[in-house]
Amino acid sequence: MQSAISSQSAVARREELLQDSLPGRVVLVVAATALVAACAHVSLPLPFTPVPLTLQNFAVILVGMALGPVAGFSAMVLYLAEGAMGMPVFSPHGPGGVAQLLGPTAGYLFSYPLAAAVAGWVVRAMRPVASRFTRAVIAGVLANVVIFTLAAGWLAHLLHLSASVAWTLAVAPFLLGEAIKITAAAGIFSTLQRWQRS
Repeated sequence: MQSAISSQSAVARREELLQDSLPGRVVLVVAATALVAACAHVSLPLPFTPVPLTLQNFAVILVGMALGPVAGFSAMVLYLAEGAMGMPVFSPHGPGGVAQLLGPTAGYLFSYPLAAAVAGWVVRAMRPVASRFTRAVIAGVLANVVIFTLAAGWLAHLLHLSASVAWTLAVAPFLLGEAIKITAAAGIFSTLQRWQRS
């Protein structure tokens, strides 16, 4: 029991050192882009919308909460830069590269830096008033508001759609899945925070 506790404390100390040093932050930011890229490849096309179902939003929210607003924002800007350079980090159900940053899912992609920053800021700003899990759920919901607002707005602009049609194509089909992703991200964030505090 004692060895397990000391082992967890050692892991927490290593994580704090990693987050506090510049090289450590760079490693975390690059690892975050890899996580989002991996989740982008868990992708299922839907026949009634040009937007595939992916795990990207889950990863973006988790990255923002775990890294904080500045590092989370930076990680997502790097992710977009990687995709623009042609690296296979975006969903495979799209043209890839710069073309994907101009296509139907561009609103989602460009929302990611802001969504990660919102998630990271909210979990820290609400620290005195709510539990870890509650803060994380609220952060996930607000980050998703950012994602869906930009996604639906871009799709409506690109395809000349009404607000109701954009809602039907870019938001409504994903709401149940987003609730599950937010809950999962909040649970993982809460667990990571508990390990760091022990």
